[in-house]
Parts: sequence; structure tokens; C-alpha cells
Amino acid sequence: MEVKITDNSAEIQAAFNDRIGLVLGAIGEIAEGYAKEDCPVDTGRLRNSITHQTVEKDEYIGTNVEYAPYVELIDRYYHTNGKAHFLRDAATTHGDEFKAVAEAILKSE
Repeated sequence: MEVKITDNSAEIQAAFNDRIGLVLGAIGEIAEGYAKEDCPVDTGRLRNSITHQTVEKDEYIGTNVEYAPYVELIDRYYHTNGKAHFLRDAATTHGDEFKAVAEAILKSE
């Protein structure tokens, strides 16, 4: 009896790579929402500038507003609303939710 083996590894890898992009984009969108919720707001310029972007196999969340590093990194600034570290916390404190999103997307057909 002859057994025929078909190599589908390239198709599987391509499908996986497509899904990874979906996972990263979904996680970035969620993290962006958390960052906007926690961002200190005076005029709304900083909050409205927060965005996310997928580049290859990396997801970035951030802003191009020139004063953002001061608001994000310096604890001693008083914020009447929001808080410092709004970007860091959005990306690092929701791991269980991000994991669930990744699993759901990777398991879907």
C-alpha cells in the first residue's frame, strides 16, 4: 500500500500569520480604548491623538503629541482626571482579556 503525504505547512503558516495580524489589531484597539479612558483630559488633544498600529508582528500604541511623555511618565504632575502611565497601564494590565481575545480569534474559522 502506498501512502501519499501532502505538505500543507506553507498554507498553515500563512493562515496563522493572517490571524496574528487580526489578534494584534484587536488587542491594539482594546488597549487604545483603555488608554483613552485613563488619559488626563484638559482640551482632549492628547486623548484624541492616541492610536494603535500593527507593524509586521508588533503592535504599537501611542501618540505624537509633544507633551505626552510628561503626562505619561512624570508621577508628580497633578491630574484632576485621568492618571500618569495611561499608555503603559493600557498595554500591560489587561493580559487576561488580551489572552482571551487572542484565543478566540485563533480558534475561529
